[in-house]
Amino acid sequence: MSEGYVKTNLNEKIAEITFFHPKSNSLPGYLLDDLTTAINEISKAGEANVIILRSEGKGAFCAGASFDELLSIKDFETGKKFFAGFANVINAMRKANQFVIARVHGKIVGGGVGLTSASDYAIAHKDAAIRLSELTLSIGPFVIGPAVARKIGTAAYQNLTIDSEWRSAQWGLQTGLYSKVAETIDELDEQVYSLAEKLAKLNPETITDMKKCFWEGTDHWDELLNKRAEISGKLILTDFTKDYIQNFIRARNYNKK
Repeated sequence: MSEGYVKTNLNEKIAEITFFHPKSNSLPGYLLDDLTTAINEISKAGEANVIILRSEGKGAFCAGASFDELLSIKDFETGKKFFAGFANVINAMRKANQFVIARVHGKIVGGGVGLTSASDYAIAHKDAAIRLSELTLSIGPFVIGPAVARKIGTAAYQNLTIDSEWRSAQWGLQTGLYSKVAETIDELDEQVYSLAEKLAKLNPETITDMKKCFWEGTDHWDELLNKRAEISGKLILTDFTKDYIQNFIRARNYNKK
């Protein structure tokens, strides 16, 4: 459980939250807890107007749930707690007093799609492909579903869930998951930080009030997403899911040889 980290940096009313995990920036429970804490602390401190959510490395922005941790879940309460971690991060992003900009530098899968959807503005690299693979695992994207559907619409969310195929960054732009798509990493950074610097100069009260307007109608999400975590917490215990994850890990380890 010592792998990975969450770092926070505050400069000129811009707060950067950076997360990392060596396995494609996947998110085990302790990193989900650290992300939630970091977002909540920045929101309460009131020293920033904008939060940039980013990950380290040149590979995936976020591969979603940690398969190693999913495989270790043996009971309902542990499963519910793990999936509630994603609920907590999404709700922290939703309720933050600051705008959240997602800097998406690589592919996003599952929970990574959820984090991107929960941001207020997402700027992605042209190679930032998108996939929801939860249905193939039999756990379904229950927790992240409300955030994804709110961002891209019910039909696009439904299609993304059912066929589990990769979508391009341009598809993400067309559906509204991404606000902009950059051709290069340098261009990505220029767009992210240029926007953040503009927002940093605005009236923080205006940003907070505008944020509340953007997320109007989601006050029930604390309860809703935790109920969804119960569904996934039950489904993760099925033999189908365990067999799928074990086969995936075996294939991953074989390909590393």
